[in-house]
Amino acid sequence: MDINRRDFMQIAMALGLIGVTGGGTNLFAGEAGKEKIKSLTFSDVVEFEAKGKATILHICDLHAHIKPLYWREPSTLISAKNLVGTPGFICGESFEKHYGIESGSLDQYFDTHSNFAELAKKFGKMGGISHMKPIIDHVKKERGKENVLLLDSGDTWQGTAVALKTKGEAIVDAQNYLGVDVMVGHWEFTYGKERVMELIGKLKGEFISQNVLDNDAFSDTFEESVFPPFTIKEIGGAKIGIIGQSFPFTSTANPKRFTENWSFALRHDSLQEHVDHLRKKEKVDCIVVLSHDGFSVDQELAKKVTGVDFILSGHTHDPSPKPIIVNDTVIIISGSHGKYVGRLDLDIKDKKVAGYNFKLIPVASNLIPADKAGDELIAKAYKPFDKELNEVLGTTKGILYKRDTFYSTFDSLIGQAIQDKVKSDIVFTPGYRWGTTVLPGGEILKDNVYEMTAITYPEVYTFDLKGSVIAKLIEDIADNVFNANPLLQQGGDMSRLTGASYSIKIDAKSGERISDFMIGGKPIDVKKTYRVSSWGGNLQSVGENMDKETPAVYEVVSDYIRAKKVIDIPLESNVKVLDYSCGCPAKGAKC
Repeated sequence: MDINRRDFMQIAMALGLIGVTGGGTNLFAGEAGKEKIKSLTFSDVVEFEAKGKATILHICDLHAHIKPLYWREPSTLISAKNLVGTPGFICGESFEKHYGIESGSLDQYFDTHSNFAELAKKFGKMGGISHMKPIIDHVKKERGKENVLLLDSGDTWQGTAVALKTKGEAIVDAQNYLGVDVMVGHWEFTYGKERVMELIGKLKGEFISQNVLDNDAFSDTFEESVFPPFTIKEIGGAKIGIIGQSFPFTSTANPKRFTENWSFALRHDSLQEHVDHLRKKEKVDCIVVLSHDGFSVDQELAKKVTGVDFILSGHTHDPSPKPIIVNDTVIIISGSHGKYVGRLDLDIKDKKVAGYNFKLIPVASNLIPADKAGDELIAKAYKPFDKELNEVLGTTKGILYKRDTFYSTFDSLIGQAIQDKVKSDIVFTPGYRWGTTVLPGGEILKDNVYEMTAITYPEVYTFDLKGSVIAKLIEDIADNVFNANPLLQQGGDMSRLTGASYSIKIDAKSGERISDFMIGGKPIDVKKTYRVSSWGGNLQSVGENMDKETPAVYEVVSDYIRAKKVIDIPLESNVKVLDYSCGCPAKGAKC
């Protein structure tokens, strides 16, 4: 598919890209850019130096966002001192310096929080399956569809209202439309074992995972893989072995009832066995691990497992314009929410990888005209729910965003809504990474609320909890998030608190990070019993005197916005970091 000169000129003028001085995107910067834009085509947007004959396209963490959206990257991204400023823990200015990104560019908009609201008006929304499809089709036309694979690192079926209401089926339809060949999972499992198997039956591609085992001692398949551990594909004359690695902490991060009698773990030993089998028995030319471990965990995994050519990572939502190489294993990750399609070209010679080229292709929906079939698929999926989801609940004065280490305005809104309804002392909101962004002055739709809360266990629980338990809980969460060993980080950011504040020293000893913990403006009393609300986790299991009413979080938040009409959430966090003076430190903990 090509955009002709006339079509592109119309798009460019609508975006204000023609006549812009000092800035623009990397594609359109300067006088040379002004000349180039006059004849720019779709081919320029997806420009790529082809390599070899085989191509792997990669997507990850779509979170069911089949329509274009705004997605702001974090303004605070901090981890243990040894990981700060390393790929997977870079944001803002440090990200721009690390990858050489220009201010005002399309890359800055897609990869950082810098100037986000301004650049959003300039470039428009991101992602959307009908805008991803032309990219995929273009590559298949260029390379020959028999030489291209589309791999999905998971967190695809969950995250929006249309996914929740169709129990994932609308998203499987979207994957089939895009042409997904192989996938792994994490949030997919929260539909429950039976539904997962039904959806896999509807998926035209394959679902693989070497690290999910049958843990039912009475089963005929006890300790065997629940799913095929690997698959072999031939593209471009090369034999590619693909091993699946689903999220190893699924049964910890999500309620166990969804995956009862399934066992999850990293299982690098069995991964090595599969690598050796594919090399020695199947005689593959290249080994790819399709992973949902997370970017940092996969970097550690590459130190433990040999013989892997590429790890296609997911889970942590990182956009990484350049691959990371660990012990000859190349690790790539392709952002989240449909913002990117990663392209990896392979040059296979003499039964091994002789070279490769990689690029993140930005799905800039205003620059890529939508595929008609994709728009029709989206409209069909949403039609039964349009009336509910298009309801304008209110407007927001400031930006509503999700991703951050400690605090986000959308999470603060959720906490305020819950506290207003149930009058609890403190509200716990999970540190999920998925969601959406609403620009300053924008309307908040019911659909936007679902995009932040659409899970299969949406109940808000309210109960009593001792101050000593609350204090220990926050320390335990910090131990997980800021553990120096990525293999012991189970995913997610810090739980968000409403009605409370604290200071934290990231590099302090385990159990000694939190200080100045305040609830309701007063120091926490470890002997006092507090009224606590939570959702999206398992905190209620240790509480007492639970309310009988457990409303769905998306209804609580929607009611609150309707009543308020205008939402005004401050950007200031209720968490003070003591050992870093900025939210996006560079390597060496420099701000």
